[in-house]
Amino acid sequence: MNLTALPAFTDNYIWMLDDGTSAFVVDPGEAAPVQAALDARRLALAAILVTHHHGDHVGGVGSLRSRLKGPVYGPRREQIPTPYVALDDGDAVEVLGQRFEVIEVPGHTAGHIAYFHAGREGAPILFCGDTLFSGGCGRLFEGTPEQMHRSLSRLAALPGDSRVCCAHEYTLSNLKFARAVEPDNAALARYSTDCEALRADNRPTLPSSIAVEREVNPFLRCDQSAVVRSATRHGAASTAGSDVFAALRRWKNDFR
Repeated sequence: MNLTALPAFTDNYIWMLDDGTSAFVVDPGEAAPVQAALDARRLALAAILVTHHHGDHVGGVGSLRSRLKGPVYGPRREQIPTPYVALDDGDAVEVLGQRFEVIEVPGHTAGHIAYFHAGREGAPILFCGDTLFSGGCGRLFEGTPEQMHRSLSRLAALPGDSRVCCAHEYTLSNLKFARAVEPDNAALARYSTDCEALRADNRPTLPSSIAVEREVNPFLRCDQSAVVRSATRHGAASTAGSDVFAALRRWKNDFR
């Protein structure tokens, strides 16, 4: 199976997984990059997976339906372009012989879901939309800090070699914030250097891995003493994980 990040807009990625004959895509905010990739590789479009309702994730669905050989999948509790197969937490989707578990991860939006493939050949795959980013997490447009903290904790518990396929190239700005939170984190410093080199070469920093994110992402490290101290200095109501997360998210919203 071939995993590809298709650039879209200014900083989105539409993820495509193909077997050399057919492909599915995740969160096609625009159709043109998908159509170009399908044409270049002579692939049929077997399915579309959607994580949440924002336009930069669903805007291309309508234009792709004429090429679509299978269903559109998406979260039941969100307004996804119809028709689509509505999914709940714990459901499973099988596409191209690959089974993906549905994980409900509210926070960025109220009904956001992620798709996790445990992997029989190769490392597991996580399509997490705008919930978990490399070095960061999504803004809270519809959910609460408590919800997002729980959602991120669920993702952090996945196997360490899981490939983190998020939907935006926000890594460098996220890591700048992460270094402000944990200036003495050696793993974070090394990862930042690696990612800066990738972007200087116009290459994606993604996919990351769950193991890397546990080491460098402050939003997955709300129980670490250095992160708790920084959050406390920025108004955390207590040292509880959800309060630490809430303080970090408020700080990040205005961080430059």
